[in-house]
Amino acid sequence: MDLTRFAKSLEADVPPDGLSAAAQALWWDAKGRWDRAHQCAQTQNDTHGAWVHAYLHRKEGDEANAGYWYRRAGSSAPATSLDEEWQQIARALLESA
Repeated sequence: MDLTRFAKSLEADVPPDGLSAAAQALWWDAKGRWDRAHQCAQTQNDTHGAWVHAYLHRKEGDEANAGYWYRRAGSSAPATSLDEEWQQIARALLESA
């Protein structure tokens, strides 16, 4: 799945089959369901899950918690907008699937 199809899938009520928990988290975040997104991100215990988890806490405004998760993901908070980071993460997740 590419980013265009992923974005189009947001018209549905549930995420498409076959997405990783991290990708599902981004999907729920885009639907305005931060809590559901956070639940999904917590279930993927790898760098992708940590990256999405970091993004979600950055979006929430909890910079300290976001920093922890960025370090777990092996990076630091980006200087980009939240929308740009969302797209960057989505591309990375979809390409690795």
